[in-house]
Amino acid sequence: MYKIVRKKELNPTVTLMDIEAPLIAKKAEPGQFIILRVNEDGERIPLTVADFDRDKGTVTIIFQIVGATTELLNHKKEGEYIQDFVGPLGVASHTEGLKKVAVVGGGVGCAIAYPIAKKLHGLGCEVHSIVGFRNKDLVILEDEFKACSDVMKIMTDDGSYGTKGLVTDALKELIEAGNQYDEVIAIGPVIMMKFVSKLTKEYNVKTVVSMNPIMIDGTGMCGGCRLTVGGETKFACVDGPDFDGHLVDFDESLERGAMYREFEAKKREAVCNLFKGV
Repeated sequence: MYKIVRKKELNPTVTLMDIEAPLIAKKAEPGQFIILRVNEDGERIPLTVADFDRDKGTVTIIFQIVGATTELLNHKKEGEYIQDFVGPLGVASHTEGLKKVAVVGGGVGCAIAYPIAKKLHGLGCEVHSIVGFRNKDLVILEDEFKACSDVMKIMTDDGSYGTKGLVTDALKELIEAGNQYDEVIAIGPVIMMKFVSKLTKEYNVKTVVSMNPIMIDGTGMCGGCRLTVGGETKFACVDGPDFDGHLVDFDESLERGAMYREFEAKKREAVCNLFKGV
């Protein structure tokens, strides 16, 4: 059992939790993920390591409430426990040797982009962060990004905060202003990563994306997280989650990612009904 030592609502649909897991905190690196079960009969879900504190022995997760399991998890309180918390899994993001990087985060994907930006900043890399949200109410981790960014751009679809527009608008502006990036790291909705990669390909800028396909066991056994990269089948859990954005078949990934959307919505509704009146 793993204790929830802190819980914080970042916006109406996104929650942060610090989980007491000293062995994972000791080994975790930006870009890796964990798999958890809320209770003994629950499903396994992957969540990216959003941060960690090796001294306190805690691992931070940030999740969006989209299905039954995230709804159940969100009903847990500080001091309560979750059944399983396994990791770190996946390959850590490459950060060594980079001198200037643009980190692009979209929505809850910013929870994955932040620890990478923080690690790069700590290594002395010049970090330009671009984060995008639908509106002001959904903005998360603004102060955290500012603390580790040399340049910070906040974009909103409706212009209610920061600058109105897409993350690609800000990235194009920075590139055309003469910024030469060793790498662009894009993390967020698949459609966002697709268009970031399409843009950077025009400018011949190396681009890494973090893929989050359907995942079950997290060890490469089930094949549920397969995707096509450069014409080859890869497994996000063991080969990734980071991949060359110019080689990923985003259209295939979008199609596979939508397979269970209706099912997830119905399961979440069922869980919500269980908690009504509680």
